[in-house]
This record gives sequence, C-alpha cells and structure tokens, in this order.
Amino acid sequence: MYTLKIINSTVRPGRKGPIITSWIADLARAHGDFNVEVLDLAEINLPLMNEPAHPYLRQYQHDHTKQWSARIDPADAFIFVTAEYNYNYPAALRNALEYLSHEWAYKPAGLVSYGGLSGGTRAINGLKADLPTLRMVPLMEMVSIPFFNQYISEDEKFVPTESTTKSAEVLLRELARWTKGMKAIRENK
Repeated sequence: MYTLKIINSTVRPGRKGPIITSWIADLARAHGDFNVEVLDLAEINLPLMNEPAHPYLRQYQHDHTKQWSARIDPADAFIFVTAEYNYNYPAALRNALEYLSHEWAYKPAGLVSYGGLSGGTRAINGLKADLPTLRMVPLMEMVSIPFFNQYISEDEKFVPTESTTKSAEVLLRELARWTKGMKAIRENK
C-alpha cells in the first residue's frame, strides 16, 4: 500500500473544499492501493513562509515547519484538491508548497479542481506549471468539476455525475501506476 496525502487547499470561511476532499478521499480508500490521510490547510494554518534558510537546506527553525515536513515527507503520492481563486490556485497552497523542497520530490500528484464555468482548470494549469519545480510529477489525468455547487446536497455531501466518478477512477488508477514508478526512482538515489 502506498501513502497518499490528499491536501485540501481552501482556507476561507464558507469553503466547500472539505466536501470535495472527503469525496475523493473515500474513493481513494476504496481503490485499495492507498493508505489515505487528508491534510486540511485551514486546520494546519501555516503562517506566511517565515523560514530564514532556503527549504532545500532543510534547516528548519520553526516547529510548524518541522511538523509540516514530518507530515509530507512519508508520502508516496499526493492529490491536491483546489478551487480557483482569481484564475489560479489559492495562496495557502502556494505557501504550503514553498515551505518544503525534498519532501515533495519524485512523487506524483493527482489534481482535483472545482469552480464555476471553468471547473477550476485555470487553477490546475497554474499548479501543473509549479509542481515540476519541486520535482513532482503532475498527472495529465485530472478531475475538473464545473458548477460544483449544484452537486452538493442539502446535507453537505458531494453527489458526483457518472463522468466525474469515472474521471476520478482513471486518476486513481494512473496515480497508483506513477506512484509505483516514482517510488523506484526515489529508492535508486
């Protein structure tokens, strides 16, 4: 079994990210290849990057950075769940990514976005451009959920369409394949 960290990127009040994150986490658990942990950036509440040394050096001074590193380092793969804010992914996710370096490296990343008409695809494009700078591999397969609010039930559950569920299943299947390959790369240092 691979260790999969699913990161919810939204932090503002009234956010719907945890609902989407819960849905993809349930699917990932049912998939069978992953031990899943959900990380919610609102709960983790990292301050704006405040480490004096470059993350590449791993000379962390602050407890919040050491704790973040300890949560990210054991991961074999990630899924980032993101909304689209101003045509990009949320600043809280950018900040969380920039705290670390080695901990992200040579690991695949699945992407799940949600939003209005675009379904968060512009956020995904920004994230796909940034992840390789951390030596992560963003998968081509992704889940994009346009007009997502119409799929949230009165009891705050995400009720996906059949095509959304199929997209998620393809993403998880490919994530398992890439995780296996990237783990071999990490082990051959």
